[in-house]
Parts: sequence; structure tokens; C-alpha cells
Amino acid sequence: MWQIRKPQGHANEERPTPSLAERQLMSVGDAGAFAKRDVHTDLKVELHQRLLDLINLSALDSMSREQIKDEVGEIVEEELAKQNHALNLAERRRLVDDVLDELLGLGPLEPLLKDATITDILVNGHDNVFVERFGSLEQSPVRFKDERHLLRIIQKIVSAVGRRVDESSPMVDARLADGSRVNAVVPPLAIDGSLLSIRKFAKVPISMARLVEIGSIPEPVSEVLRAIVASRRNVLISGGTGSGKTTLLSAFIDNRERIVTIEDSAELQLQQEHVARLETRPANIEGRGEITQRELVKNALRMRPDRIIVGEVRAGEAFDMLQAMNTGHDGSMTTVHANTARDALSRVEQMIGMSGIDMPARSSRAQIASAINVVVQVARLSDGRRRLVSLAELTGMEGDVITMQEIFRFRQTGISADGGVIGRFEATGIRPRFLEQAVAYGQTLSSDLFRPETRFE
Repeated sequence: MWQIRKPQGHANEERPTPSLAERQLMSVGDAGAFAKRDVHTDLKVELHQRLLDLINLSALDSMSREQIKDEVGEIVEEELAKQNHALNLAERRRLVDDVLDELLGLGPLEPLLKDATITDILVNGHDNVFVERFGSLEQSPVRFKDERHLLRIIQKIVSAVGRRVDESSPMVDARLADGSRVNAVVPPLAIDGSLLSIRKFAKVPISMARLVEIGSIPEPVSEVLRAIVASRRNVLISGGTGSGKTTLLSAFIDNRERIVTIEDSAELQLQQEHVARLETRPANIEGRGEITQRELVKNALRMRPDRIIVGEVRAGEAFDMLQAMNTGHDGSMTTVHANTARDALSRVEQMIGMSGIDMPARSSRAQIASAINVVVQVARLSDGRRRLVSLAELTGMEGDVITMQEIFRFRQTGISADGGVIGRFEATGIRPRFLEQAVAYGQTLSSDLFRPETRFE
């Protein structure tokens, strides 16, 4: 008979697990922000926290799921009896299965991953966990038992995608099975304990219609974006971290087109039928086998793509991406971290210098002006809402300067009493040059959209 129980006296007595009632009281202040808590989930989390004090975690690796289930079932029965919870046989079996999933899954993170209202999970050491709900950060009552427990969960995440994290490689990007993006930093880089950041992906990817509904993009501007994508303009999407850049990438791409995506950590959720996904690979423990984004961009050209989407350019791959845009792969897209459209072009120019090719600044800018047609600037405003704040078109070169004209912009006018951003979208009065190309592809846009007095409330 396997034994996963710790000897008596070895349970963690320093920090008792909060009871169900105590945790409910802890969450009263959040009652208006999200739906009523699921009692079953709360009970499951409470038992899971108690099990972490009672069982020997290292024994789990050498046991089958059925063996663990038998012993965990006995412990759960005892704990339910102590707390006088009246559950029928079916409910108890369901509870044991759920607790087992947490033990063999991602432990304390499981209820957070299953909470649809949470978009980001931020772990600052084993006893300090924050979550983001509706654009606002709040502290979570979830805790890991200790630093070793947190490291065990991190190792489980990264090993599932062939990555590793240890003292010799203390930073890693990875992903969960559902595509959620994970970043982990462990000691010695993380001074006060391991850091874990999870950007969750919605079960149902957000659509352009939903972005219009919540006010991120006015409907007339979304129609302009549709025309830009349908007319195969090359697009650079710029924004800060968490601004929602990748959401805009796949909007309006035709199902009949072959799309090749290239990412450091696969996170794009394209809904088209013909998508070929590529992901970089880090070097192994011997420092060999690394495959960079730049190599994948070059390989993508041999895969007969209609469009190439690079999740984010950070270095020399920017040059290869521009080359692809300039050599028949119209309609390609990429993202970059920048605060304004003009800054985005400057960043791309710097990345060309990182390619190792000795190219004069004027030649680099000419490459950019020739390859990129439209820059879409996305921002996350102070109220947590992600908005399109600028839509600009590149028009060529004047001397050594890339010329650009802004078509639409979001103008903030104030802050409401509840902290919401007050503002409006407006047209600058400039008629974009891509209209002729849009008409050639069957996309008709009203000229009234671009009048200087046009406002989108």
C-alpha cells in the first residue's frame, strides 16, 4: 500500500489554511465586481490547501493516478467528516476527482485558471498572488505552500513545452495547454522568490464585434480596418504590454488564405481554417539547437504563405519581415512594443541594425516606407480598457524622413467619477491613399468617414 501521508507533526502549523467562511469574508469586498462564488469550487480549494499540509508531494511522481485517487479519497473523507460537510456519494466522488486534478495539475493556480473573470495571474513569491479582473489588479487569497511548491508548479508548466528553468537558465517563456502565455523568473534573478506571470486566453476569443460593443473601436473605424486587411495592406500593430495587439491581428482575414504565424511563445488564436503555426526553440542545456524567429521567417517564405504574421518583432527578424513584405507577401502583419506610431517606426529601424547587415539609415527607412502601409496604435488606458488610439498611413519618404499621415485618433477629454476614461474618436480630415486599393478589392468606404468634423462617440 502506497503512503502519501506525512508523519504526524510534519504538517505546516505556522500558517493555517483559511476556512471556507473566512475566505468568503475575504472576498466580500469584491462581490460587486464578479459573479457569485461557486461553493463547490471554494470547498475544493480549501481541501486542496489542507492536503498540501498532509501529503508528501514528492511521492506523487512515483504513483499512478488510481493509486493517488484511492489515498486522496480517504483523506478527503476524513476532512469532510471533521468539517461536518454533508455531501452525497456522487458529490464526494466529484470532489475527489477535482482535488486530484489540482494535485496533478497546477495546484493553487487551478481555480484562478478556471475563473473566466480573471485575465492575468501574477505570482510574486509563494505567498503573494495578484489577479487582474476587468482591468484592475487585486490581491488573491490563493497561496502556495512554500517556495519549493511554487517551483514545482513552474517546472511542470515549462517542461510540458520542452523548456527548462533553473539557476543556469532562470528566465523562461512558455504556454499552457489552452495557449495562455506564461513567463517565469526564478532565483537568483528573482530576489524575493520566484515570479510567475500568466496571461490567460479567453475560452472564446474576442471578436471585432465584441471590441466594437465594449467601445474599444468605433464600428465605422472597424470597417476601415476590414478594408485595410481585405485589400492586403501590410500592417504594423504597435502598443504597450497588455494593450491587446494580438487581438487585432487576425481580424477580417479571409478563410481561404494560407497564414503562417511565427512566435516566440505561441499565443495567437486565429480562427481561420488554414493556419500553419511556428514557434521558436531555445538552446538546450548544452547551448545547442536554438531556432530563432529570424530563421523561422526565412523558412516561412518556402511554405507558400498568403500572409505571414510575426507575433512580435524584437531584433534582426524585422529585416527579414520587411523583405517578405516587399517581395510579394502583401497583407502580412507584425507587432512591436512602442508608445506611438512614430516610435514604432524608430524601433523597427533599430531592429534592422540588429540584423548584422551594414545598411545606411536612409536605406533602412526606405525599406520601412516601402514595406509597411499602415500603423495601428493600440493602448491600454488608465481605466484598464484597451482601445485603438491611432490609425496612420505611411506615404513615402521626404529626404531622410518617413512621411506618415494620421487618419483617425482617440482624443481623451477627462476622467469620470468612477475612474473611466472619457473621450471620443475623431477623423483628422485626411483621405487615405489606400482607398483606391480598397476599391480594387471590392471594399467601398464612404468619404464622409474621413471628413474633419466626423466624431465617433
